[in-house]
Amino acid sequence: MNPQVSASNVAKSVTGHSLIDVSGLSKRYGELWALQDASFSVRAGEVLGLIGPNGSGKTTLFECLAGVVPATAGRVVAKGRELSPSERKETLFYVPDAIRPWPDQTVGWVLRFIAGLHGTDAAKWTDVVHSLDLDEFLDSRTSSLSKGENKRVLLALGLLSPQPILLLDEPFDGLDLRQTRDVIRVLREHAARGRTLFLSIHQLTDAARVCDRLILLSGGELVAEGALDELRERSGAAPGSGLEEVFLALI
Repeated sequence: MNPQVSASNVAKSVTGHSLIDVSGLSKRYGELWALQDASFSVRAGEVLGLIGPNGSGKTTLFECLAGVVPATAGRVVAKGRELSPSERKETLFYVPDAIRPWPDQTVGWVLRFIAGLHGTDAAKWTDVVHSLDLDEFLDSRTSSLSKGENKRVLLALGLLSPQPILLLDEPFDGLDLRQTRDVIRVLREHAARGRTLFLSIHQLTDAARVCDRLILLSGGELVAEGALDELRERSGAAPGSGLEEVFLALI
């Protein structure tokens, strides 16, 4: 197994220009603003984390950004051109949390179908399956999988897709400590190869371990964006303070 890859020891040379710029992204349900005026960028080759309390608007942001749910307002721009919701599927691939695709099919069938749909080559398919320890489940129906096993299948679906930006909602939910460590390593390896990852994470410890930059949401509003050191300085937290202290100071 390759040594663990962390945010601190991956070269940042792959992190660079902005792939998409989001401005004023908002979603209203009746009188309730689930998301209001969120503006941020997603940079090439980075692991960007989206964190916030339950109900802060993380899933709404992902759904509006991916075009799954129509936004009330906002623009998503790539290379100077605004992308319509239908056009974003060429740039973004969104993997929601807690779905179970094709429950009557085997894991192998699902992963081969997705690979065929995207034209993914056999070498990449094998790499993704091995790296997520899915070999032993290839003949199992997805309906029979545990929560953690199903989560690894969902991660594989995302990693087999070709879009430059991969949105993963709660990628570590259902995983134990060892599995979380191994998945963090896998995600960092894909980022090191140039894939841009945008992760919604509720465990702040995991977010600090895997993310290059962070977006903080509270009450449907973006309250901060930046690397941990930048957020620590902005919050006034003591040097060396962890993400939890910084997060609480900012919200």
